[in-house]
Amino acid sequence: MDKLVIADLIEEKYQELFDWLNQQPGENWEQGPEGKWTTSQHILHLVNSLQLLNNVLSYPRFFLKYKFGLSNRPSREYDAVVKRYQEKLEEHKDRTIAFNENLKSPLLKDRIRLLNRLQIQHKKLQYKTRKINDVNLDTLVIPHPLMGKMTVRELIMWAAYHTEHHTTILKKLYSGTQKW
Repeated sequence: MDKLVIADLIEEKYQELFDWLNQQPGENWEQGPEGKWTTSQHILHLVNSLQLLNNVLSYPRFFLKYKFGLSNRPSREYDAVVKRYQEKLEEHKDRTIAFNENLKSPLLKDRIRLLNRLQIQHKKLQYKTRKINDVNLDTLVIPHPLMGKMTVRELIMWAAYHTEHHTTILKKLYSGTQKW
């Protein structure tokens, strides 16, 4: 997938999430279904994962090459990244639960600040996606905690899908609720 198309996909996925969030009542921010994350925890998780990705993409290319090596295969297409992520989630359910069980739950008073952070981080990712050259997108690898080493292009595509994944979960958990 072309990097400009990926940048547009990121915008599309985040706009869908923000549109949905703007229609939700305040109580959904702090209270979720029993045993499930609240809306605020989903947003915090997305902010944290985007911030980590943006931070690593700020490192000098030579450092990434030295630390993680280079890809020994071509980048996967978007659908293949999505399929692999879904398989890994299913395969390692208990690991993902343990990884995320101590995620704190931001309060309603933190909503605007957290949504602003999410907006900033997703815009940074779009900017970086447009600026990284194609050779680096397809040769540099970065480890993902669940999926292992991925090319930068794959990781950015995964970030777009990750947003869709959480938006879909939120829509299912809170279907039928009123506006703010």
